[in-house]
Amino acid sequence: MGKGPVLTNLRILLGGGLTVLVILTALVALVWTPYAPTAIDILHRLAAPSGLHPFGTDAFGRDTLSMIMAGAENSIIVSLAAVAIGAALGIPAGLLAAARGGWTEELLMRGADLTFAFPALLTAVMITALRGPGAYTVMIAIGVFTAPVLARVTRTAAGVIWVQDYARAARALGRGRGAVTRVHILPNILSVLTVQITIQLSLAILAEAGLSFVGLGAQPPAPSWGRMLNEGQTYIYTAPFLTLFPGMAIAVAVLGLNMLGDGLRDAMDLRRRRRA
Repeated sequence: MGKGPVLTNLRILLGGGLTVLVILTALVALVWTPYAPTAIDILHRLAAPSGLHPFGTDAFGRDTLSMIMAGAENSIIVSLAAVAIGAALGIPAGLLAAARGGWTEELLMRGADLTFAFPALLTAVMITALRGPGAYTVMIAIGVFTAPVLARVTRTAAGVIWVQDYARAARALGRGRGAVTRVHILPNILSVLTVQITIQLSLAILAEAGLSFVGLGAQPPAPSWGRMLNEGQTYIYTAPFLTLFPGMAIAVAVLGLNMLGDGLRDAMDLRRRRRA
């Protein structure tokens, strides 16, 4: 086995392992945390990491490890929902653009370009003005920003399949564009979409943390990695662990998903070269 396959498999294993670790942490947090994530203990505020509190406590005496575990649940749920919104909007638009072509494709792609002019932060600010800050605001903002990315990837991948002989033969036999898309196009681009969705999940976690950092995400007392960073920056010199551990949690989640996405992409490239 060459260096390429070894490196690819290593990325998939490491990325998958880190991703599973984050997911298991969120699942465990549903039923157990060392302390109640919102329990205040002023007597032990800003306690350094110890056997009693492995990650220390914050300015209100809340256990940092428990808050990080609960924050994993929030980050995963928000990111999954946001990417699901983006996929529900973007993938059908990309499939339609590739199937119809012409003015339909041009209209949809220019709409995607227009959406890119409004980054997730600006979208979240506009939504916040209408309904206030919160997890749902972040979901919609990230989802709207993810949709054009998935639309472009879907349009490009589907366009490659539409010019293949079997797709043309299906059209020549009288099958409609919708039937060809459902039977031939979508199944053949699922691997590409899987890789892209994995990468978008990592970006969604990072975006959720950023929006929570500026106060637009999940509101207190719900734990959030981004808000923990915001609250910990005040004590960065006296209690650096308040920013270190949430930052590490974000880094592990994003790194795991990025490595998994890169590994899956490389595996697809290797398989494609072998077929050629």
